[in-house]
Amino acid sequence: MEFQTTPRVFRDTVKKYGNRVALRKKEYGIWHDISWNEYFNNARYVGSALISMGLEKGECVSILGDNCAEWVIIDMGVQCAGGVSTGIYSTNAWSEVEYVIENSDSKFLFLENEEQLDKWINFKDETPLLKKVIVWDLEGLRNFEDPMVMTYQDFLEVGRKFAEKNPGVIDKRMDDLTTDDLSVLIYTSGTTGPPKGAMLTHRNVMWMGQAIIKDNPIYDNDEVLSFLPLCHIFERIFSVFAHISHGYTVNFIESLDTVNDNMREISPTVGYSVPRIWEKYLSAVYIKMSDATWFKKFVFAVALNIGKKRASLRMNFKPVPIYLEIFYRIMYLLVFAKLKERLGFDRLRIAYSGAAPISPDVLHFFQSIGVNLVEGYGQTEGTGVTCVSRADKVKFGTVGPPLKGTKLKIADDGEILVNSPSVFKGYYKDPDSTKESLKDGWLYSGDIGELDEDGYLKITDRKKDIIVTSGGKNITPQYIENKLKFSPYINDAVIIGDKRKYITCLIMIDEDNVAKYAQDNKIQFSTYRDLTQHPEIINFIQEEVDKVNETIARVEQIKKFTILPKKLYEEDGEVTPTMKVKRKYVNETFSDLIEAMYKGR
Repeated sequence: MEFQTTPRVFRDTVKKYGNRVALRKKEYGIWHDISWNEYFNNARYVGSALISMGLEKGECVSILGDNCAEWVIIDMGVQCAGGVSTGIYSTNAWSEVEYVIENSDSKFLFLENEEQLDKWINFKDETPLLKKVIVWDLEGLRNFEDPMVMTYQDFLEVGRKFAEKNPGVIDKRMDDLTTDDLSVLIYTSGTTGPPKGAMLTHRNVMWMGQAIIKDNPIYDNDEVLSFLPLCHIFERIFSVFAHISHGYTVNFIESLDTVNDNMREISPTVGYSVPRIWEKYLSAVYIKMSDATWFKKFVFAVALNIGKKRASLRMNFKPVPIYLEIFYRIMYLLVFAKLKERLGFDRLRIAYSGAAPISPDVLHFFQSIGVNLVEGYGQTEGTGVTCVSRADKVKFGTVGPPLKGTKLKIADDGEILVNSPSVFKGYYKDPDSTKESLKDGWLYSGDIGELDEDGYLKITDRKKDIIVTSGGKNITPQYIENKLKFSPYINDAVIIGDKRKYITCLIMIDEDNVAKYAQDNKIQFSTYRDLTQHPEIINFIQEEVDKVNETIARVEQIKKFTILPKKLYEEDGEVTPTMKVKRKYVNETFSDLIEAMYKGR
């Protein structure tokens, strides 16, 4: 594969598609198209303005805001200027924003609105390297004045005038970049400590933009819906790297509250999300069916039973009998086609789950109703994807084979090691962590897994998360946790038991679904805490835990559990921006509840 830089690939794609739609956004109830030419011209203006204001090749520029067309235009503009684009989660507290800007030595900060500007104001005197702060959404900021701050429109005008007077400068920056130069700095979500900046080169990201579609093609008439955080590698692959490589259309949600509505409006052909979102969709289907008539419940149960039998055979590489295929197609027309349309999945050709392990039961459900959901595996340090299942060869309980061009081996202790053109350059200003992760060209993933006879990878757990009971038994908590999360009433779970006599669990309930159950069964409560502590709700969740215990070995079974009396929030440091529970933090914060489960036995 010939390697290129993102600006060169971007420029070639623009020449090919010109006035075709590249990006689409919704404002005031109307979808607006942005052509490839408009995308490219605005990115050039961003890059030109940065150069005119002193951005040197290899310097970082931070972007803080929710998914929108401006975000990716700025991203590409920074890279066209030879800079290193650094995304920051819009949900981060001001101290976390300061950390990324300071750690990355960012020279410019682009931010969305007044809310994000307020964060910068808290530390404006602590980041002397910042030259300018540019705001792209001016609502509520008309009368704000600060010599460091300027509007996005004024910034574009600076770039336009500079480009007209110096037409070759931005092109020279684009042409001077090499594939070994840094493209982006992506900060890890910090589940095990402070975020670290993973240095990804143009070779890394452009190789991934091609490799991800080798076995599951993406076409220029495809459409995706962008709603995961753009500073996360998962969203960046589809909204930027693969996008500029293959020329399809990226649609941006109005807000996180409108994801379901926008999904139905756009009905994307390629879908992707984190496991929690797929679990939410599954949960919504089951809850909706609980209110259906007995006849609809019966028909859905029959259809799902047929779908699951067919999916089980297909996901174990076994032939599907003709009679079963005929029954399935009938049920698809009667039940599943309408269900997919209501979800906005009617055009989905393939959908991906990534960024965290997903329960095989969730994958099984979507495969059963005709949604081709496949699981991928990777990490930021490997540019997002190491393995992914093929659309027509999804194997139950695995994350698929390695991408073509990726070498994978299992170390003596079970750790997954990766070697490919996508392996990162190291952690920014952190040589010690880099040495721990990169050894002799191999990325040490920190995950435990095994390869089966077909070359498919099965992830068993994080190396640091494996529980060894006081009896010497090794327990993989993610396996049990994923089984629990299949319940529509359990939002998340943390298995406890390291150096303990038995396994216990902290459970986070799904507030909406449990509250509905309480209302349907006339269980009175006034607050979230009341709901979690009500004896009938505890008994109800016990039934869900018992269902899981019946499917696992005795040594793995949950002897006691506690429902957390509060919801977990990112701002409290309990979950990451990608909704992964920070296991260590939760263990420390709720240590009294954990110890209570081990008293008296």
